[in-house]
Amino acid sequence: MADQRADQQTDERADQRAMDEVVTFTSDLIRIDTTNRGGGDCRERPAAEYAAARLADAGLEPVLLERTEGRTNVVARIEGTDPSADALLVHGHLDVVPAETADWSVHPFSGEVRDGVVWGRGAVDMKNMDAMILAVVRDWARRGVRPRRDIVVAFTADEEASAEDGSGFLADRHPHLFEGCTEGISESGAFTFHDGSGREIYPIAAGERGTAWLKLTARGRAGHGSKVNRENAVTRLAAAIARIGDHEWPLRLTPTVSAALTELAAVYGIDTDLSDVEALLEKLGPAAKLVEATVRNSANPTMLDAGYKVNVIPGEAVAHVDGRYLAGGEEEFRTTLDLLTGPDVDWEFEHHEVALQAPVDSPTFAGLRAAVQEFAPEGHVVPYCMSGGTDAKQFSRLGITGYGFAPLKLPEGFDYQALFHGVDERVPVEALHFGVRVLDRFLRTA
Repeated sequence: MADQRADQQTDERADQRAMDEVVTFTSDLIRIDTTNRGGGDCRERPAAEYAAARLADAGLEPVLLERTEGRTNVVARIEGTDPSADALLVHGHLDVVPAETADWSVHPFSGEVRDGVVWGRGAVDMKNMDAMILAVVRDWARRGVRPRRDIVVAFTADEEASAEDGSGFLADRHPHLFEGCTEGISESGAFTFHDGSGREIYPIAAGERGTAWLKLTARGRAGHGSKVNRENAVTRLAAAIARIGDHEWPLRLTPTVSAALTELAAVYGIDTDLSDVEALLEKLGPAAKLVEATVRNSANPTMLDAGYKVNVIPGEAVAHVDGRYLAGGEEEFRTTLDLLTGPDVDWEFEHHEVALQAPVDSPTFAGLRAAVQEFAPEGHVVPYCMSGGTDAKQFSRLGITGYGFAPLKLPEGFDYQALFHGVDERVPVEALHFGVRVLDRFLRTA
């Protein structure tokens, strides 16, 4: 009987109220300022209470959890029809990066809906997905829909910093809430990528590079700025930073990236020659943007701190580097940093998380692909690897395989990736509607 009911549900669609609610929820969540400035300077609790109230209205029993006061997470479970099936985690973060109001066309926390677009910080990263999840769950409650698998919904704090107060805290201190979860979905996948020639590509993330945020410290002999000093800490640090910035990392193809290149080549009718990746990327044209940052490790210097007066040579100089490494590439990353920094500069991890890979030949990936293709039959769905990272890293500690899947159908000229952490972040209303339909379709049939 349960199987028959599940089959019947696959023909149902989210209602108009769900379409209205996803817009309202996105706008409302944007208005709740959850700016994460790092170092613990954030308060997600008002947004967590907002999400929890809407889950409770849908008949669920959300729990609110904090490691630090005000840094609130929400977790709820939806019971599926098949108790033997593995559970699925659906998660989104509540915090956002800072926004400089003077740079924006609209106030970044206005949540303004204008000309069919919702504006504000978090519109794509990732209060839109949070709103989609809430809209789908509430739609199911109204229509009496139950998924096949248990669905665990989690809204997290602190993703835009260390995740110590968010997914890391949940994975380490409350693993029982995720019992049975073997796979998860979250941000940065299933969005429309326009290649400029009329093709629509929908990349679904099946991997993430590892995170290696580094602190470099050079020590030397302090002294007067007018004197010769062969042990200048600033000089030593500058030389190391220049070497890191100039370094050409070798090509390294992971299975996820190889699959991405192979499927993209098929879209364009190009022979897949993985022995000459640079030539293949050139042939892919604009679509190479989906892959080019993930064919090698990287290390980008981002911050410098040294000295306190122009005529004083400091005894110490500090820099920070945003490093990323591919699955299987951590040892190469460490060895290379040792060589590039040299004997006069020490380096250490300030934040370090694993690289991830997920199978692209799994039933779950096939389900993700099918859900997008049902509502975007003209699109080409391909796997890809994220250049950065998400909460999937922390949840992987629980054996949960993560995919990036926050579906949005975007118009030509809408540069989705540029709006992540960018100015005038916004999302079209129609893109949100598409997301609800696709998310609903996948979660009901996963």
